[in-house]
Amino acid sequence: MKDNNKTSYQTSSESAYNRNRKPRSEFATRSEYLEHELQVMDPKRWRPNLPFRDYRFEIEDWVPAMAATIGKIVMVAAVVGAFAMPLGLSPEFVIENARFEMLIAAILFVVLVSGFLNPTSNLAGTHGPLIPLIPLIVASGGHPMALGLMIGVFGFILGITKGGSLLAKLTSKGVCGGLLLYLGFIGVTGQVAKLFAWAESFDMAYIAFVVIIGTIIMYAWLEHIQMRWLAIPLGSVFAAVVALALGAPFEFKTEPGIPNLDPTYWWGENTGWQLGLPGLEHFIAVAPFAVLAVAMWSPDFLGHRVFQELSYPKKTDKVLMNIDDTMLSTSARQAVGSLLGGGNLSSSWGTYIVPAAIAKRPIPAGAILTGLLCVVAAIWGYPMDLAIWQPVLSVALIVGVFLPLLEAGMQMTREGKTTQSAAIVIFSSALVNPVFGWSLTMVLDNLGLIGCKERGKELGHTGRWIIPGITFVVLCTVMAMIGMFPGIPALMESFRTLAG
Repeated sequence: MKDNNKTSYQTSSESAYNRNRKPRSEFATRSEYLEHELQVMDPKRWRPNLPFRDYRFEIEDWVPAMAATIGKIVMVAAVVGAFAMPLGLSPEFVIENARFEMLIAAILFVVLVSGFLNPTSNLAGTHGPLIPLIPLIVASGGHPMALGLMIGVFGFILGITKGGSLLAKLTSKGVCGGLLLYLGFIGVTGQVAKLFAWAESFDMAYIAFVVIIGTIIMYAWLEHIQMRWLAIPLGSVFAAVVALALGAPFEFKTEPGIPNLDPTYWWGENTGWQLGLPGLEHFIAVAPFAVLAVAMWSPDFLGHRVFQELSYPKKTDKVLMNIDDTMLSTSARQAVGSLLGGGNLSSSWGTYIVPAAIAKRPIPAGAILTGLLCVVAAIWGYPMDLAIWQPVLSVALIVGVFLPLLEAGMQMTREGKTTQSAAIVIFSSALVNPVFGWSLTMVLDNLGLIGCKERGKELGHTGRWIIPGITFVVLCTVMAMIGMFPGIPALMESFRTLAG
């Protein structure tokens, strides 16, 4: 009798995941096994999710972890470097702050939040599209801490009110597909141009050509054998080996060590950023940029979730990225990172979620491995040099992010009714930026002027024009204030001139 009670207790305490999962030996292919793992997972929001009880580690989890670590090193260094240049800070400061930011992301948020507390919250990465605006932010009197805190506050408001998921519902497949096509194409062409510029800088442009041709053949072969999830590690190794074999210059510079972990050092008057703490005027100066940064989240987050939906099998809704929860965790990561002294600007981690979707893996296991690799890279130092070496960086981003985005965009715009919206969003994004393209096309699409005419009738007045219209007007006002419309002077500068 006691044995029966004991067995009954063990069965009732066993997780739903362990009750429903099956070993690899019961499936004909590994792909079927991975799809079944996605279907039987039962993640809990904001409660402990433990390895081997609620999910397992697989060899495929190393793929998004490697891609995310490479992307993190590159993007954080780019953001901090964009702040450092107009502020007159040294390259050594950039590396030190980037290493500090990687430890913050890895220990406090990547592992804790996405790995254990909320497996449907994507990792908080870096806000790449905001990088070109950083010199303008500094010139406008912006302060890195003030900007980070404002982004955290606005992002938290959008997440807690579920504004992100609402905007996602109001974005049609045509609009979303067009965004993916635009971002994928711009990303691929941008990386190809950077790779050639790097090779031409030491008069060996043929290295770039050989690396790209080899990458195309490798990617096509992986597609043929249905092992595209290996594109990032194989592509990175291939690019490094070929470039070195052809005589490209490379050397390790970043030595092992632990960055300064004291926030008072980073926000001192004569240490770290050498800016001190921000005042009210700094928060006022960065407010328009913070609004724009958070507005950029919606199409970015939507694209990541849609890519999961296209890559995952049916009956996997439970493990799809939760847009609102991702906004909350990203906002918290942004605020905490800025208070501690980091210069990163956060967004949904694209170099993680896209490879994870391709490899048919859920978020948590790869998140823990990503945290581990980020800590190793930050402390060891040498991997940071290799990850930001142009051949490795460009190939990893092309095969791991931008080509998959192109493929997903094409898949979403196969039908005639979606191609109209996709064409308009690409056209308008090229005119200004993806935020303008997304918000304008969403209005036109929901009104029924383009795309599916019947879809707009099902949304009601609120979904058809009130929310999209308000979103478009607010974003256009912000972009006009900071001078993002081609040929039109910034309204903020005009107001300052009049006031002066």
